Amino acid sequence: MAKLTGTRTFEQVLAEIERRIILSGLRVGDRLPGERQLAEELQVGRSSVREALRVLETLGLVECQVGRGPNAGAILTYDPDGTLTDLLRLNLSLSSLTMREIIDTRLMIEQWSAGQAAHGPHAEHTRAMTAALAAMDSAATPEEFVAHDMAFHIALTDAAGNTLNSAIMRALSNTLRHYAVEAVHRLGHTADLQADHRLIHTAITTGTPADAVAAVTEHLGRAYPLATPM
Repeated sequence: MAKLTGTRTFEQVLAEIERRIILSGLRVGDRLPGERQLAEELQVGRSSVREALRVLETLGLVECQVGRGPNAGAILTYDPDGTLTDLLRLNLSLSSLTMREIIDTRLMIEQWSAGQAAHGPHAEHTRAMTAALAAMDSAATPEEFVAHDMAFHIALTDAAGNTLNSAIMRALSNTLRHYAVEAVHRLGHTADLQADHRLIHTAITTGTPADAVAAVTEHLGRAYPLATPM
C-alpha cells in the first residue's frame, strides 16, 4: 500500500483500519494485525497506529492487549457491521466542520463532563489529571505542553463515564492540536493556563460541580476565544 501522507495521518489510519476490518470479514474475537505490522504496512509512525487503536478501544470496538507474541495486539470485541462504520465516520467527518463548531462541541462536552466528574471523581482519572499537570509544569516546548494538556482534558472527560463523549474528545483533541499550540504561542506563557487547570482539578477532586463547570468555561474561553458566547 502507498504511504499515507498529509496532516491527518491519524484519521487516515482509522479509515484504513475500518476498511480492512470490513473487507476481511472479521468478527468478534478475531485479532487485528499488530501495531508494528500495521505501521509498516501503512508506512506511518507507530504513534499514529497507537492513537487510532486507542480510539477504537474507547469506542468499545477492540480490546488492546499488552505484550508480545501471538497473544499481543487488538481483538475485535464488537460486530463491525453497521455501528463500526457509523462510529468511525464520526471521527473522520471532523475535517468538514468549522473551527467554531469544533470548539463549541468541545465546550459543551467538557462543561457536562466537569460537572459529572465532580459528582463522583474516580481515583484513576484524577491521578491521570494530576500526572498531566506535573508533566505540563516541566514541558520544554509548546508542543510538549499541548500534548500533556490534551491528556489532562481527555482524563477529565473520561472521569464523567460517557464512552462516546470520550471518543469524541479524542477526535476533537487531534483536530485542535495545531490550534492549541498556536494558542500557547499567542499567550506567550502557560502560567494562566496552568492556573486554570489547577482550578478545574481542585473543583473535581473536592466535589464541587458548579465550580468545575465555571472553571472549564473560563479556561476554554482563555485558550480559544471562539469558545466565548457570541
